[in-house]
Amino acid sequence: MDQLRTLIMVHEAGTALGAARILGREQSSVQKQIDTMNRNFRELCGEPLILKQGRGKDVLFTGTGEALVELARGTLGEWLDGIHESRRRLGKTLVVGTTRFTLSYLAGAGERVAEEFRQRAIELKVGHVRTRDVLAKLRAKDVDLVCGSVVTRPEGDDELAAFDVMEWRRSGVSLLTNLSEAELPGPTAPSSALRSLPLVVSASGLMAGVLHTWFGGDYRNKLRIAAEIDTVNYGFELLRSGLLRGCMLVTKGVADAAGDPRVAYGRGLRAVELVNDTGPRLEVLLGAFTRRGERASYDAAHPLNLLWDALAQENARWQREQRWPTAGLEPDPFELANSYNPSES
Repeated sequence: MDQLRTLIMVHEAGTALGAARILGREQSSVQKQIDTMNRNFRELCGEPLILKQGRGKDVLFTGTGEALVELARGTLGEWLDGIHESRRRLGKTLVVGTTRFTLSYLAGAGERVAEEFRQRAIELKVGHVRTRDVLAKLRAKDVDLVCGSVVTRPEGDDELAAFDVMEWRRSGVSLLTNLSEAELPGPTAPSSALRSLPLVVSASGLMAGVLHTWFGGDYRNKLRIAAEIDTVNYGFELLRSGLLRGCMLVTKGVADAAGDPRVAYGRGLRAVELVNDTGPRLEVLLGAFTRRGERASYDAAHPLNLLWDALAQENARWQREQRWPTAGLEPDPFELANSYNPSES
């Protein structure tokens, strides 16, 4: 296994010296392994793996060498996947993904299980997941549990059938706008009105998914896109500045928060709730997700089940107190907005 790893590093670095630097070893050690593999494969296949090109030049991999590098990558990858799967099954490691906004949920739940995890030497790994990748990370088995938001339908969604879902909150879709009442009457508007309104849209993420569902994959050609943004924060600033007059899709929760005078991002903007008359009714579901059936295959003391239960307790606490996870801190509009922002959440 060590020889295969060395071979891959030489292929990536181009020289034994470069591979030695990556591996933190002596060049002579790396060269000895390469010489041994070259000798063995010359006997086995009639061709060495690597040919020297001269001083200071990258080595040349033969056809046999290229084939073995690909085989080595697959072999080592499968071994690592097998090791991670065993650690996951035995409860030695738990990998959790979270968006920026849902980190507060996870932090509270983590405190509830921290002592038991410490006593049992359970390794908890936490990573940042963008909203658009919440379910994809689970499918790829990059994480065991993820906290975040997805677009779904009230009557159910086939895409969620593959997951266990702990629902924390659902929210509809609204507009934040600097248009006057004469230009856009409120407090509601049909979603079909989006066809004629100047829109500020995110390049990707949940709201882009909403527009894709309602108006098709070529929605940019069907709608009046006044500005395309990378972050929702920039959209708020753009509308507040008055440089552009238009509307931006946000969740109803973010739009409602904009009415709070303490929330800076909503100043000068007006919320208009969308009443769907275009396609399927859509909602943003905030919660925790795992692969369906995985928790049931483990006993109650498995780390995945312990953390799942802790998240449920944490959500119940917030529901009792009727507050956002960010409550108690300075009201942070960007924290609310970014939970639905592909770049920041």
